[in-house]
Amino acid sequence: MIGLPTPVKQMVATMTYDNGKEFAMHESVNTAIGCESFFADPYCSWQRGTNKNTNGLIRQYAPKGRLFSTLTDEEVQLIQDRLNHRPRKRLGFKTPHQVFYTSINRRALRA
Repeated sequence: MIGLPTPVKQMVATMTYDNGKEFAMHESVNTAIGCESFFADPYCSWQRGTNKNTNGLIRQYAPKGRLFSTLTDEEVQLIQDRLNHRPRKRLGFKTPHQVFYTSINRRALRA
């Protein structure tokens, strides 16, 4: 987990987590990346709109009832690639990949 945002850690100021036990080591991430973390309030799904939407998109590939622990690394990579290259209305029908790398390139030019 810590290695994922490392290439862009200078752009990461905060990370927001759900309240699951899988985020118990959030302080290690804060230290490694140099960011601050926040947690959504319990039973306040409106605070995690993107999270809930993404979970729904993931479930198109791993239907409810299938444990995520049974997904292979290849399946996880496939799901990640498909979702990151899927156009979103909210992004003006650009993909998250396009928006993210456009943002990085714009920032890199200013630095």
